Amino acid sequence: MTILAGQLLALFTLIVLQNILTEQQLYEWGWRIPFFIGSVLALLIFIIRRGMVETQSFKNADRTNAPKSSALALFKHHPKTALAVIFLTAGGTLSFYAYTTYMQKFLVNTSGFTKETATMISAASIFVLMLLQPIVGLISDLIGRKPVMIFFGAGGVLFTYAIFTLIAQTSNPYVAFGLIVFGMLFVSGYTATGAVIKSEMFPAHIRALGVALPYAIANTIFGGTSELMALQFKSMGHENYYFIYVTIMVGICLIYFLRMKEQKQNSLILED
Repeated sequence: MTILAGQLLALFTLIVLQNILTEQQLYEWGWRIPFFIGSVLALLIFIIRRGMVETQSFKNADRTNAPKSSALALFKHHPKTALAVIFLTAGGTLSFYAYTTYMQKFLVNTSGFTKETATMISAASIFVLMLLQPIVGLISDLIGRKPVMIFFGAGGVLFTYAIFTLIAQTSNPYVAFGLIVFGMLFVSGYTATGAVIKSEMFPAHIRALGVALPYAIANTIFGGTSELMALQFKSMGHENYYFIYVTIMVGICLIYFLRMKEQKQNSLILED
């Protein structure tokens, strides 16, 4: 929810700037305003982070003779788990950025909406996605992580291509919004449970690195390049290849989800 709230704050800032500045002013100097806001927020987050309290499992790990955390130790002692986080993250982060970050440009470049309308559609859909997080998270607590992740994988494989194709063909903002929210419903299966599943895979002494490093690798390779890949396929005249690319990556995740243990019953969250 906090990641999505941050995206909403960014979109809200853009909406305000689009309404109070001309396009020329926005390109000449207005684009610096969000960077200034971001720097202030970064300082605030730094102050908040210094005052945060660690969980009991981390405190227990500090009092034991647990091995030191390092990248070498991670891939030496937990190679399968680290790779699992990479594969689990790949399709999830690619889908997340496809529907949130790239979608705004897709609505303008492909569907033909104005920048202002595309921003409003994106902001409204991300707001709905944010509200879905605690609901889907509660469902995963009740029925388990695995069914929710399979829901994401199956939905992504079956509907990603169709959803993007239909959005590309519509000129109705309400239809576009509905299609995006429909796709985000499946993405919620990953976003609402992905972090806790990854955390439950590792004992406390290596949990932070075990989650962060494989996630960063997958996020850099697949999430960070999502928009670049989409624009590259579009410039080649084969934009639909991007829809196929997202579908394939989610399909790879689905294979893992079908074979994974029920994480709720095999959690290491209280280890150490």
